[in-house]
Amino acid sequence: MVFSSLLFLFRYLPVVLLLYFLCPKKLRNLLLFVVSLIFYAWGEPVYVVLMLFSTAVDYTHGLMVDHFKRAGNLPAARRAVASSMIINLALLGFFKYTDFFIGNINALFGTEIPLLGIALPIGISFYTFQTMSYTVDVYRGEAKVQRNIISFGAYVALFPQLIAGPIVQYKTVAEQLDERHEDFDKFAYGVTRFMTGLGKKVLLANSAGIIWDSVSGGDLTSLPVLSAWIGILAYTFQIYFDFSGYSDMAIGLGSMLGFRFLENFNYPYMSKSITEFWRRWHISLGSWFRDYVYIPLGGNRKGFAKQIRNICVVWLLTGFWHGASWNFVLWGVYFGVLLIIEKLFLLKVLEKAPAIVGHIYTMFLVIVSWVIFALTDTSQLFAYLGALFGAGGALFDESSLYLLTNNVILLVILAIASTPLPKYLAQKLMGRLSEIPASLVQNLAYIAIMIVSVAYLVDASYNPFLYFRF
Repeated sequence: MVFSSLLFLFRYLPVVLLLYFLCPKKLRNLLLFVVSLIFYAWGEPVYVVLMLFSTAVDYTHGLMVDHFKRAGNLPAARRAVASSMIINLALLGFFKYTDFFIGNINALFGTEIPLLGIALPIGISFYTFQTMSYTVDVYRGEAKVQRNIISFGAYVALFPQLIAGPIVQYKTVAEQLDERHEDFDKFAYGVTRFMTGLGKKVLLANSAGIIWDSVSGGDLTSLPVLSAWIGILAYTFQIYFDFSGYSDMAIGLGSMLGFRFLENFNYPYMSKSITEFWRRWHISLGSWFRDYVYIPLGGNRKGFAKQIRNICVVWLLTGFWHGASWNFVLWGVYFGVLLIIEKLFLLKVLEKAPAIVGHIYTMFLVIVSWVIFALTDTSQLFAYLGALFGAGGALFDESSLYLLTNNVILLVILAIASTPLPKYLAQKLMGRLSEIPASLVQNLAYIAIMIVSVAYLVDASYNPFLYFRF
C-alpha cells in the first residue's frame, strides 16, 4: 500500500484516523501498532513476522543494556549493544545482500552456487537502522529504556515513515511515544503538509518519471546528447519530488497523529557545494551515519588522516546501504571522493567564488551522480554517461527536439518548484491579503492540489515510489 493510492487515501487513512481519535489515549499506541502491521502486511504478509522479531530483539536488548548499566557492568552493556547490532545487520545482510555476494562469488571463481531468490522486505533498510538506534541511544543515556513493548512496537512499525523514512532516531520521539498532544493546529498542519507531498509525488515526480523511462528505455549506445541530458534532468527532478514528497506525507501523517518528525530535505538543489548538498538531502540518513558511524569512529577529532578514513567508511556504507549492486557502491565512492577533495582544498575555493559558480559545479556533479544511481546495469550506466558527452554520435535528432518541445515547460516548472521561490511568492501573496481571504485562498489551493492529484490517480497506471526498493 502506498500513500499515493486511492486505497490509502479513501479507505485506510480515514478509518485509521477515525479509530485513532475515538480510541482512549492510553490505547492509541496499541492501535498504531496494529494498524501499522496491517499497513505493512498489505503488501508482504509473511514479513510481518520479521518485523515482530526485530521488535522483540531490540526491545529485550534495550532492557538488557539498561539493566547492565544500572548494575555498573558497562562491558556487559556494550556486549548487549553489539549483540543487537549483529542480529539486525545479519537480518539486513541476509535478505538484502546474500544474492549479491553469491552472484559475485560465482562470477569471480566460476562457481554455480544457486541464488536464493529471496524477495527484499519493503523498507527493511529504514526500519533496521531505526531499531539499531534504540539500543545505542539507551546505552549512551540519550534516551530512557522503553519498558512497554507495545509503545516500542508502535515506534518500530509506525506506518507514516515505515516504508521509506525519514529514518526516525528513537531519541527524537522517545518522549512523544509516552506522552504526545494531538490538537487541531497539528492536525491541520499535517493535512496541508500531506497534500503538499501528494502533489509533489503525483503531479511532479510521476510526470518527470515518464520522461526518464522513455529515454532510459531506448538504445543508450546511440542516444543523442540532448536526449541524454533531458532524460537525466527528468530523473533528477523525479527522485527529488518522489522522495521529498514521500517525506512530506510522512511528516504530515505524523503531525496528524501528534508526532513531530524531523525534516528530511531542505532545498538540496540550491546547494553551492557537495558538502552543502549532503546537509540538505536525505538529512535523516546523513544524521544517522554521522551519529552512529562517523562520530564513533572518531569523526574529525583524531587527525586529518583518520578523518579521511572515516569519510571513506561512511560513504562506502552509504552507497551499499542503498542497494546490493555495484552501481550503488560506485555512487557512494563517487560522493566520498568529491567530499574528500572539498575537505582538502576545493571548499575554500568555492567559498570565495561567485555563488553561481558553486551552484553550477554542484548541480553538474549531482546530475551525473544520478546516472550512476539510477542504472544498476553497469554497461547501461557507462553507455548513458558516454551519451551525456557525445558518445552516442549526435548532439540531437528529431526525437530529441520533439522530446524538448513537448517537455520544456514541464522541466521549467520542475526547476522552479525545487527552489524556495514558490513558497516565497505564496507567502508574499498571503501577506497582502487579510486573514480570512488568505486562509480561504490557501485552503482552496490545497483542495485543488488534492482534487487534481486524485483525478490523476484515477486514470494513472504509472505511480512508483523509487525509495521503496531500499
